[in-house]
Amino acid sequence: MGEPGLKQGQAHGQTHGLRKVIGRRVLLLFVIGDILGAGIYALAGKVAGHVGGALWVPFLAAFVLAALTATAYAELVGKYPQAAGAALYANKAFAIPFVTFIVAFAVMMSGITSAGAAARAFGGQYLAEFVSLPTVLGALIFLALISLVNFAGISESVRVNVVLTLVEAFGLLVIIAIGVFALLTGDGEPARALEFHPANGAFLGVLGGTALAFYALLGFEDSVNLAEEATDPHRDFPWALFGGLAVAGLIYLAVAFTATMLVDTATLATSTGPLLEVVKVAGLAFPPKLFALIALLAVGNSALINMLMASRLVYGMAREKIIPPLFGAVHPTRATPWVAILCTVGVAAVLVATGDVGGLADTTVLLLLCVFTLVNVSVLVLRRDAVPHPHFRAPTWAPVLGAVACLVLALPVTGRDGAVYLRALALLGAGTLLWVINRLVSRSTATSPEVRSF
Repeated sequence: MGEPGLKQGQAHGQTHGLRKVIGRRVLLLFVIGDILGAGIYALAGKVAGHVGGALWVPFLAAFVLAALTATAYAELVGKYPQAAGAALYANKAFAIPFVTFIVAFAVMMSGITSAGAAARAFGGQYLAEFVSLPTVLGALIFLALISLVNFAGISESVRVNVVLTLVEAFGLLVIIAIGVFALLTGDGEPARALEFHPANGAFLGVLGGTALAFYALLGFEDSVNLAEEATDPHRDFPWALFGGLAVAGLIYLAVAFTATMLVDTATLATSTGPLLEVVKVAGLAFPPKLFALIALLAVGNSALINMLMASRLVYGMAREKIIPPLFGAVHPTRATPWVAILCTVGVAAVLVATGDVGGLADTTVLLLLCVFTLVNVSVLVLRRDAVPHPHFRAPTWAPVLGAVACLVLALPVTGRDGAVYLRALALLGAGTLLWVINRLVSRSTATSPEVRSF
């Protein structure tokens, strides 16, 4: 754990911090790019299944929830402009090594479950435009390709990510253009956007839909890991976080409105490629195969980002001896954490074979809702820890409401399937087992495991 009084970059014997080269605009683009992706391409129909035609309502509610939690991240990253995100904040607030570990492990596992959801989406209707494969087989081939890119190296992966981010944003703008054209020509049924047809009532329907739609807005929290490389994190992060969320939220609302206006709810709810259904019925002609390709690339980008994050977290925890050092092995020629990559893709493959898109996305949301609850509590606990530099201060009601909202959405009242809770518990149980094994090994070698990187 870092000691008070040490300057950034000087803890644990380090004399130099990371280069501060990331400005406000780059941060904003990073937040937008990290949010846009597989969620809206794959889950718009599943959300419609919860509420009916008023598909935009859960996305709006999810945006409000994300904004509340973003206030906590904006304050904490301003106070502690260091990489590590939620694990760092939990460690500073509670100073309990196991809590810090389980937060980091939950974030890592959320990346794997998210990649699994993206892989299942890849193997569905978008891929069927080109080739007919069983969904699981298509998903596993997809995971293998993502792993090869990950193994090739971080610079290659980042270049691919930049290109795919532009492609996925273009695809969503195509859907918005289709919506604008439909409104101008009188096509579609705009009134459907005000129709609720939930099975368990409007309130529970919106609650369940919001819990799933929240998956599409995840990613804003990842930007705090760039804190040490930002030129002015105290001023730039709040602007980038809220600005990025606002841009992504507006895009999602426009896409959701277009989808429900042009495609009936039953078709959306049963489709694994809901936005492809929009393109196929659009008056504004756009080649369905080209859009399917864009969607596949968007899904691929989401999976790549998540598998990069997950494998590097496994590697980092192994290097800090929080989990067995075996997981920190680096390939001699590619200089990539090959054991961590194999480990994370192995877990993802098991998840892909045992869960569907909605279930894996919901598992991702459940894990991160628990993490976000702790982050919202942490910002309140850490109000007692004053820092000498100015920073954004969240209005107290925002993290309080954020913590309550995250906790409520994590409960079974949302209608979340019991298998999602079992899957999340199994993943966290595996992490706990790793923690116990590492403690036993550390004790036998007379060393005490600590969360040194935080």
